[in-house]
Amino acid sequence: MTESITFSVVVWKEGKLQIAWSPELDIASQGKTVEDAISNLKEAIELYLEDEDAKIPADRLSAFLTTLSVETHAKAEACVGP
Repeated sequence: MTESITFSVVVWKEGKLQIAWSPELDIASQGKTVEDAISNLKEAIELYLEDEDAKIPADRLSAFLTTLSVETHAKAEACVGP
């Protein structure tokens, strides 16, 4: 019997690549597109979970994504990517 487990994924761009990272497992992968990066991360997680010594954090369900706002100063300049 197989079980489905949901993990958080954070995606960001570095240069020409998209990076996908699972904070609960601290596993990352990359790809040319967001979809490729997530697909590659899924494969990396599945390979990790095949190991009988793989550890799945018990508190993995406590991860969440949020945002916060801060005041900028005159010296701060917004960075605009290519």
